[in-house]
Amino acid sequence: MRLVIARCSVDYAGRLTAHLPSAPRLILVKADGSVSIHADDRAYKPLNWMSPPCTLKAEEDVWTVVNKAGEKLIITMEEVIHDSSHELGVDPGLIKDGVEAHLQELLADRMEVLGEGWTLIRREYPTAIGPVDILCRDADGGTVAVEIKRRGEIDGVEQLTRYLELLNRDPLLAPVKGVFAAQEIKPQARVLATDRGIGCVTLDYDAMRGIEDDKLRLF
Repeated sequence: MRLVIARCSVDYAGRLTAHLPSAPRLILVKADGSVSIHADDRAYKPLNWMSPPCTLKAEEDVWTVVNKAGEKLIITMEEVIHDSSHELGVDPGLIKDGVEAHLQELLADRMEVLGEGWTLIRREYPTAIGPVDILCRDADGGTVAVEIKRRGEIDGVEQLTRYLELLNRDPLLAPVKGVFAAQEIKPQARVLATDRGIGCVTLDYDAMRGIEDDKLRLF
């Protein structure tokens, strides 16, 4: 990535025309060929940019960026304040905190969240239409299928219902009850689950990770 801080003006010529008058700005040139011009505000959004594929012709006073449609971004340099290049390498990508896979892992390790005496049979228990997130036994030894979502909505209840229909055909497992577990369960989903005899559990992600709530407590 190349970072250039320069006093410059910018002209765009394409489906419309646009002009940025002279001011100090940050110019980013990324390895994918994209060029974007930023001010010291507007969060991540650039003032103007050219997405790849495009070509950059950087002369001393004028940079010209042209994309495959023939649109042009013309950057007129008046003063270069900083110019540096950095090799960032391949980015591993964003790892979201609290995704369903992590919730599944946490819950499998803390079955007491569902009830005292509950035990894990298997994560990702296979069925003909896909794996059930968690198959476990309750304190009475009954089989329970658990579907885990970040946001519990009607389609998640429908999904668990289909799993239960298949699992209850297996005489070694039946009868199989269902639990719909999510960080947030929509009222409509809760109503549908209750109507079908499916239990609902709201998961406290921070508590499952052992993080204390920093809100003030009376006791």
